Amino acid sequence: MKMQQGAEQFGRQSFFKRLGILDGLFAASLCAAALFALVRFGAFMDYYEQAILILAVPTFSLLGWNWKPLRTLMLLLGLLSMAAIGLYGGALEMGSQKFFLKYLLSSQSAILWMGTLFFLSTGFYWGGLLLRSNLGNSIGNLLCWAAVVMGFTGMLVRWYESYLIGADIGHIPVSNLYEVFILFAMITALFYLYYEHHYKTRQLGGFVLLVISAAVGFLFWYTVTRDAADIQPLVPALQSWWMKIHVPANFIGYGTFALAAMVGVAYLCKAKGILADRLPALEVLDDMMYKSIAVGFAFFTVATILGALWAADAWGGYWSWDPKETWALIVWLNYAAWLHMRLMKGLRGQFAAWWAVIGLLVTTFAFLGVNMFLSGLHSYGQL
Repeated sequence: MKMQQGAEQFGRQSFFKRLGILDGLFAASLCAAALFALVRFGAFMDYYEQAILILAVPTFSLLGWNWKPLRTLMLLLGLLSMAAIGLYGGALEMGSQKFFLKYLLSSQSAILWMGTLFFLSTGFYWGGLLLRSNLGNSIGNLLCWAAVVMGFTGMLVRWYESYLIGADIGHIPVSNLYEVFILFAMITALFYLYYEHHYKTRQLGGFVLLVISAAVGFLFWYTVTRDAADIQPLVPALQSWWMKIHVPANFIGYGTFALAAMVGVAYLCKAKGILADRLPALEVLDDMMYKSIAVGFAFFTVATILGALWAADAWGGYWSWDPKETWALIVWLNYAAWLHMRLMKGLRGQFAAWWAVIGLLVTTFAFLGVNMFLSGLHSYGQL
C-alpha cells in the first residue's frame, strides 16, 4: 500500500521535477514578451484580447515544456516577426523598398515561401518513403518545419500590416478564406509534426502533406483569381472578440480531422499490402487516427459552443439552422458517432479508416462547399 502511494506521489511530482533551468527561462521569456506586447500594443487591444494574451503565457509554457521543439518555433517566430516590424518602421510602403521585407518577411512573401516549402516537403517525404531513404524523410521534416515557421511569420506580420493600413482596419488574420486556409495548413502541419515526434516515425509525412499541399494549391489559385491576399476591413458580423477564439478552435478541429483522414489512407494502404513494409504498424496508425479525431472533436465541440454564443450576441439567437451551422452539426454528429463506436463497440480496422476518410469529405463540404454553393448568415465567407 505504501509503495503504491509512493508511486502515485512520484507520478504527480515527476512532471515538475523534470523541468530545468531552460524551462524556467522559457516561461520567463513568455512573460517578458507578453508584458512587452501589453506595453507596446495594449492601446490597440480590448480587455478580452488582453486577457487572451495573459492566459497564453501559462498555456504556451505548458505546451513548450511538454514538446521542446515548440520553444524553438516560438523563438524563431518572435525574432522574425519583430525583425519585420522593425524593418517596416511604422510605414507600410517600406514593404516594397527593403529587400528582406519584399522577398522574405512581408506577409505575402512569407506565405509564398510557406507554400513552396510545403510542396518541396511533400516531394521529399514521398521520396523518402518510396526509396526507403532516411535522408529524404529528414529533409522533408526540416522543410515542413521551415514552412510552418514562414507560415506563422506571415500571419503575424499580416496582423501588424493590417494595423499599418489603419487602426480601424487592424484585425487578427482569421477572417476570410485566404487567412483560414493558411491557418488550416499551419495547424495540420503542426499537429502532424507533433505526432511524428511522439510516434517516432516519418513515414506518414507524404500522406499528410498531400492534404496540406492541396490546401496550399487552392490558396494560390484563390489568391491569383480573387486578389485574396489584399487586407480588407472586417465586415460588421466579424467585428467581435468571439472570432478570435471561435475560428482557431474550429480549425484545430478541421486540421486534426484532415490529419486523421490521411492516416486512414495510410492504414488502408498498409492493410491492402500497398507499401505495407514501409509504413508503421497498423496499431500505431489506428492509435494516431483515434487521438487525432479525439483532439479534433474536443476542439470542434468547444468551437460549436462558442459559435452559438457568438450567434446569440450578434443575431439574438443561439441557433438558426443556417447552412454553415447545419453542416457544422453534421460534422459534429459524424465524429461523435465515430468516437462512440470506438469507445463503446471497439471500432477498429479498415471500417474505421474508411469512416475517417469519408469524414474528411463531409468536413471539406462544411468548410468549403457551403461557402461555394450555399448562402445564409455566413455568406460573408462565400467564394
